[in-house]
Amino acid sequence: MSNKLALFATCPRGVEDLLAEECQRQGLVQINTTHGGVSGDGDLLNAYRLCLWSRVASRVLLKLHEFPLKDYEDLYNGVQAVDWDTHLKAEGSFAIDVHSTHQQVNNSHYATLKIKDAVADQFRHKYRDRPDVKRDRPDIRINAYINRQRCILYLDLSGEALHKRGYRKQTSLAPLKENLAAAILLRAQWPKMATQHEPLIDPLCGSATLLIEAAYIAVGMAPGLLRDYYGFLNWRQHQPDSWDRLLSDARAVVDMQKLPRVIGIEKSFKVVGIARENIKAAGFGDMIEIRQANTLEVLADVSVEPGLIVSNPPYGKRLGEIEQLKRLYLDLGRAIKHGFPGWNVALFTANKELAKFFGLRAHHKNTLYNGPIKCTLYHYRIHAGKSPELDHARIEKETVISEDAQVFANRLTKNIKHLSKWARKEAISCYRVYDADIPQYAVAIDVYQDWVHVQEYAAPKSVDAVKAFIRLNEAVEIISRVLNIAMHRIVVKTRKKQSGKSQYSRQDHSDETLVVTENGLEFKVNLKDYLDTGLFLDHRLTRELIAVLAPDKTFLNLFAYTATATVYAAAAGARSTTSVDMSNTYLLWAQQNMKLNKLQAKQHAFIREDCIKWLDDENKKGGSYQLIFLDPPTFSNSKRMDHTLDIRRDHVALIRQAMAILANDGLLIFSCNARGFKLDEAALDGYALRDITRTTTSEDFRRKPAHVCWCLAKDAAQLKACRL
Repeated sequence: MSNKLALFATCPRGVEDLLAEECQRQGLVQINTTHGGVSGDGDLLNAYRLCLWSRVASRVLLKLHEFPLKDYEDLYNGVQAVDWDTHLKAEGSFAIDVHSTHQQVNNSHYATLKIKDAVADQFRHKYRDRPDVKRDRPDIRINAYINRQRCILYLDLSGEALHKRGYRKQTSLAPLKENLAAAILLRAQWPKMATQHEPLIDPLCGSATLLIEAAYIAVGMAPGLLRDYYGFLNWRQHQPDSWDRLLSDARAVVDMQKLPRVIGIEKSFKVVGIARENIKAAGFGDMIEIRQANTLEVLADVSVEPGLIVSNPPYGKRLGEIEQLKRLYLDLGRAIKHGFPGWNVALFTANKELAKFFGLRAHHKNTLYNGPIKCTLYHYRIHAGKSPELDHARIEKETVISEDAQVFANRLTKNIKHLSKWARKEAISCYRVYDADIPQYAVAIDVYQDWVHVQEYAAPKSVDAVKAFIRLNEAVEIISRVLNIAMHRIVVKTRKKQSGKSQYSRQDHSDETLVVTENGLEFKVNLKDYLDTGLFLDHRLTRELIAVLAPDKTFLNLFAYTATATVYAAAAGARSTTSVDMSNTYLLWAQQNMKLNKLQAKQHAFIREDCIKWLDDENKKGGSYQLIFLDPPTFSNSKRMDHTLDIRRDHVALIRQAMAILANDGLLIFSCNARGFKLDEAALDGYALRDITRTTTSEDFRRKPAHVCWCLAKDAAQLKACRL
């Protein structure tokens, strides 16, 4: 037991100092902290203790051999230099893990095969038999770390990752690894608080990882006590008596009386079941409280002495998720701030922007890594001095409507009173009721039958993001009240300058659609998944104009989007329609709109192509159309295009391309949504044109037109004949 061993323990990035302290406590000497781990010297008993007692280590490795290498042959020979018979029986099993940054030995699969061959050949030469390769729970696991010049061979004493404590039966989505959870608690000074019998609450506890790790620390339980597998149990140098004594000693020091009050809150019934199973399997039965309810409702009822609130709330990936989580962070921060004076709080998240919505000022931060994801652990202290009752009153005061909000409510009430009458008279079910009428509430509000679509115009960077979000939520609450519509039927998005992939990216993946009616025609809209809904409300009168002009005409819809204009033209009796767009998603959507209106004849074509390229090709073929609708985006640099489109710069060339395939007796309707757009009329001097913006702007967009629109023809008489 006195033989000196070279050990290396790995850990998540950011907790190396905690692991170094553990190594020192377990008797290692010559400790050296490196990136992602700690090295040190000790005997086999020290190694056993580290496997059993380390709360933050990922693996404990025993160094077997180190050698220089230039190629795979050197790797084979270096592995052969180890006497594997002292570690493994011929009838046993082994596994190999390779990590390489070597320039030549860079194929981990081939390197694994060379190591396997070296071990197997040694046994085959000696016994005419060889151990098997077994990935799951082998007798020994060999780790090879290959850098630019050398290879280090290790025996993995842990066998499998030490975060697997041996109790977990099921997990919830994206569970926190146990050793990272332990690191969070150690950083939050939980061991000291637990000795003082202070309580702990996890308001978003999931499958109870933080709760169980906190209980382990409080009662003095070794984190590896329940594991039934280690990498040394079938190792030929294993000393079972020494290991059994360590286990016995570890069991003896567990004191369940030391467990303070530990409370977890989780709204999902299914996840609560998983949490309770895990708690029971970890040996804590009913000693840890799990409450199945909405976090904020339960937090208001928790009445215990100050302690630690620790949480790893979700931090989302998609824009739609993040927008929803802002409210969670905001409400959680408010509830803690006003309901838990004297408490310490530790919040772990990978999203620094969401952390701002927590609304508290951190007195300290730690950087930790959840796998490859860089995260931050924020530490807060809730100052004592005011009773919870006073603080709850303060929360109520904060929710009282402000003077600005009352002005917004009055304006919205006035708008809806006028526009709802107009909409009923015109048999319109989808219309705009508000568009940033008051600068403090820069949102556009659209009614879609019994749903409301709210688009927030992104605030400038000078405006505090949290204050802007609070104001947006205030607006949503007012919208719900004034329009008498449930909150779950209000969809909120942020509209900001789009570029690159974000122009067309999904906001969410709900796939929830709604069929709405306009002038007797039906259209599919999606309020949640995309920035736009599939139906441009500002072009309602433009579509009606197209229906008037389309009978017995050949109709072309460029940048067709979901082809709502095509539906109008086809329903009005167009001889044929052609819709061009480069998005397959929108063209499929367009065809669904046609199908909804029973318009599926062969004369309706849908073409997936860059409109500019398609116009070039159509000009070469001598195509001709009698009615063209040209409604391009303000800017586009889609990966399907070999150029960028800037409508301010390119509109003249684009219009000329479209006019080249317009029939002599035809009309082209050009529309643009770019703010402050000016049509270069001088450059289009050869065509007859008329500004029809007012003609195509409906009552709900009168105050703030959303587009400008022109009608162009090759002959002024054509405009007159159409009374345009």
